[in-house]
Amino acid sequence: MPNIKAAVKWTLQTEKRTQRNLDVKTRLKTLFKKAKAGTLDAPSVEAQFDKAAQKGIIHPNKAARKKSRLVKAVRVAAAASAAAASAPPKPARTKAASKKK
Repeated sequence: MPNIKAAVKWTLQTEKRTQRNLDVKTRLKTLFKKAKAGTLDAPSVEAQFDKAAQKGIIHPNKAARKKSRLVKAVRVAAAASAAAASAPPKPARTKAASKKK
């Protein structure tokens, strides 16, 4: 326990800040996963990462890296869904066709 009254206050402030930062980091992870899954739009998640970096909760390079990976994942998912939509459906195999062999 600190001997100085001001040190007690510093300790309390640090605990509050730590908890607040942890909450923001957890929310960012959840938003990232949801955006990657396609349930959220990427620009709003990118804005949240920028905001956290600006406030010093996460490092600016980490925000840039996460945004880059998110955009890449969204593009890959969009390309995969476009390819699946444009591909012709495979013909269904019947029992008779598999028994001919």
